[in-house]
Amino acid sequence: MPRSASCHRFFAVIPPGFEEVARNEFLASGIRGCVTEPGGISFSGAIEDLYRANLRLRTPTRILVRIGSFRASYLTEIVDHVARYPWEVYLIGSDSVRVRAASHKSRLYHTGAVAERILGGISRRLGRPVHPASGEDGPLILVRILGDSCEVSVDSSGAPLHRRGYRIAVASAPIRENLAAGILLVLGWTGDAPFLDPLCGSGTFVIEAALMASGIAPGLSRSFACETWRNFDPEAWHVVRAEAADLGRPDSTGGMFGRDQDPEAVDAARGNAERAGVRALTDFAVCGLEDLKSPATRPGLIVANPPYGVRIASSDTHGFCRRFGEILSRRFTGWRCAVLLPAWIPDHALGRPVRTLVAFSHGGIRVRLVEFMI
Repeated sequence: MPRSASCHRFFAVIPPGFEEVARNEFLASGIRGCVTEPGGISFSGAIEDLYRANLRLRTPTRILVRIGSFRASYLTEIVDHVARYPWEVYLIGSDSVRVRAASHKSRLYHTGAVAERILGGISRRLGRPVHPASGEDGPLILVRILGDSCEVSVDSSGAPLHRRGYRIAVASAPIRENLAAGILLVLGWTGDAPFLDPLCGSGTFVIEAALMASGIAPGLSRSFACETWRNFDPEAWHVVRAEAADLGRPDSTGGMFGRDQDPEAVDAARGNAERAGVRALTDFAVCGLEDLKSPATRPGLIVANPPYGVRIASSDTHGFCRRFGEILSRRFTGWRCAVLLPAWIPDHALGRPVRTLVAFSHGGIRVRLVEFMI
């Protein structure tokens, strides 16, 4: 993939439910040719677009490079096809590789056997044995089989993109950074009003809101797998990284507030905000739900992820939501509120008419984002 010499095929893995907001994010960043597909967004472009997607986009989980596609009806055919691809570009010095295969409506249904053949093809190409990697170590190859059509991709991101690099300390049941950012994009958050998470935990919603309000690119504080590739272009990388760094704005017109009853969670949130570079924009404080009050002189946006699942008994979730809704209604007149509710909690649990904006999975639990005005 020489710099800007041709158009390459990429794929962004997107959390289910956030495809449309992710597509809008792509277009806003100047990346064109985006098509929504099962599991994410496909797009085409130059090497700079790959770098730009990793550095600037907030919703993807990974950015993949499409290495090639072929048709195969038998496992024995896979090795020959895979051996034709230039693995020496992507697997420099790697003797172990992670292979994730998915098969749908295909006679090649045994994904473990498919992964073995993929490793066999890579080993033949490199002229040395390549073994399956353990855990999360090693480069990642993804294979998608539909019928007799096989698509092979290599991950350019390395660690999942929700790992921005700032969240070292976590509280219970933290929401992933890219999910938090996706929720804020669904809500149309721009940073021009006060923001409050009254159940902030380790501060993910508040920090992502501050990053978006200040224009700080989410990938500036971390590294990526593509930086180790043989075709990595330092000059193009420098240009795109400088472009991402220049997007930052010094401040926003609203304050970013986080409140939680757990002092350790609040300490974690402050440390995470410091590492994210938004400590000056954020205000975290210990505050129980009964003592909650508006931290700003004008209404803004409230986003909350109440306890559910393993954090609280199912029978108690209804009571918590009812009490939470009552407190918001009494003390936050004029505020717009968005709350994550598990699928089994009815719309009337908050005591107000709500509108569902998006549904998705969080920690293996089906949840939905509901919105209402106070």
